[in-house]
Amino acid sequence: MNINIYHSGSSANLYRVSDKGVSILIEAGVPVKKIKKALNYKLSNIAGCLVSHAHMDHAKGLKDLLQCGVDCYVSPETAKALDLSGHRLYIIKPMEQFKIGTWIIKPFDLVHDAPCLGFLMVSGENKVLFAIDTNYIPYRFRGLTHIMLGVNYDNEILMDNVTLGHIHPELTKRILKNHMSLRTAKNFFRANDMSKVREIYLLHLSDGNSNAERFKTEIQQITGRPVYV
Repeated sequence: MNINIYHSGSSANLYRVSDKGVSILIEAGVPVKKIKKALNYKLSNIAGCLVSHAHMDHAKGLKDLLQCGVDCYVSPETAKALDLSGHRLYIIKPMEQFKIGTWIIKPFDLVHDAPCLGFLMVSGENKVLFAIDTNYIPYRFRGLTHIMLGVNYDNEILMDNVTLGHIHPELTKRILKNHMSLRTAKNFFRANDMSKVREIYLLHLSDGNSNAERFKTEIQQITGRPVYV
């Protein structure tokens, strides 16, 4: 089981999970040239690409991936927003399970300002949760082995930046409504079964409203598991 983080943040997102020789991309938020470069120009090794929603930092390379012959899996809303079509396009819906190679995947709704999906992915004994760009996760999970979670900001740092005039109040409202705070993430980890978790990946941290070392330390203290930022 391997997890590769190529790009993570508000400018671009690109990830890969692999097990038993089956590799799946999650997100396509960079041009296809950069996707090919990240994959060492072995695009044919990718069994499929999951995209959570239509925002360009998650979907910029999606049309070109389809043209390159990669099977891509998106919600109806994402397909409509990006005007996607073709025989490589697969429409997926929340709580409707599907399969890519050895992976059994169940999408679920997240809380964002565009229709957005998280993914529960199972291959053999590996059970991976991927959730990014969400205010919170309205579900609980058992038996997870790997967690890939978008934790965008810390309330205290964000409010300090507002007070100092470093961030516009309207943007602050959007962040508070559509992204996960460190506090919410800690509550998520406390509420879920951590008994089988082997690795935790913190994704999509804000450049100015987070502290990577603090996020890592505090979540490691709560979970007792290795945390990567």
